[in-house]
Amino acid sequence: MPEPSLLILIPAYNEETRIEPVLREFAEFFGKNYSGKFQILVVLNGCRDNTLGVVEKVAKEFAAVHALEFKEPIGKGGALIEGLKFESQSELVGYVDADGATPPHSLLDLVKRIGEADCVVGSRWLAQSVLHQAQTPLRRIFSRGFHFIVEILFLMRIRDTQCPCKLLKREVVEKIHPTLRIADLAFDVNLLVSVKRAGFKILEVPIEWTDKGGSKVTSSLFRSSLTMFLSVVRIRLIYSPFYKLLRPLAPLEGWIYKKLRAPKPLRSKPEN
Repeated sequence: MPEPSLLILIPAYNEETRIEPVLREFAEFFGKNYSGKFQILVVLNGCRDNTLGVVEKVAKEFAAVHALEFKEPIGKGGALIEGLKFESQSELVGYVDADGATPPHSLLDLVKRIGEADCVVGSRWLAQSVLHQAQTPLRRIFSRGFHFIVEILFLMRIRDTQCPCKLLKREVVEKIHPTLRIADLAFDVNLLVSVKRAGFKILEVPIEWTDKGGSKVTSSLFRSSLTMFLSVVRIRLIYSPFYKLLRPLAPLEGWIYKKLRAPKPLRSKPEN
């Protein structure tokens, strides 16, 4: 019996120098080790380099590779929100980063555990995880501080909300998609909160990870962290009785995100 059909999303912003070996590695690995149908969709988020040309070059060799381009920047979270709309026949949907920090077999490990939950997330903070190259001390401080804030606000009991290696069943995606609106790096929190509130089970599993140099997060760490903090506070307010009272402040919110050079949250009505 073949394994479930799988859609692998890879959001990309100016990744022409790093994405080709990552795409080849994933396409070759799943071609050899996965019996089900799989597709790899690169969602280009306002790229100003030749990322699209590189993806199209690889797509000529591997029929499973596809590109979905957005000319203007929509943020990493925005790219994933758009990617989750793609090809509704896939039974499972997962995503990883374009830098190759997560090897293909780690995503396959999540697929193998999907029978235990509705959403499986990789974690760099479990004892069994293998970290070949850890984050810098400064990034670890910001990461653990962000985790502390998220835990206070949402009590999710998830050790690593931000690991960009997650897998969901299609029915989960269809249920929670209307509630996904955070377009920046706090998208993962938005996703997990939505999954929890919809009553689905989340399983956190160890992962193999290599922190990659040249991270866009590291180069703008303070600004990215402030944006993520504002976004998780926004998520918390959305599910509070005060949210409607705060809607007149939307122009101020937009101004703040613009000053931070961050994508504004999408506007949509959450499901109850």
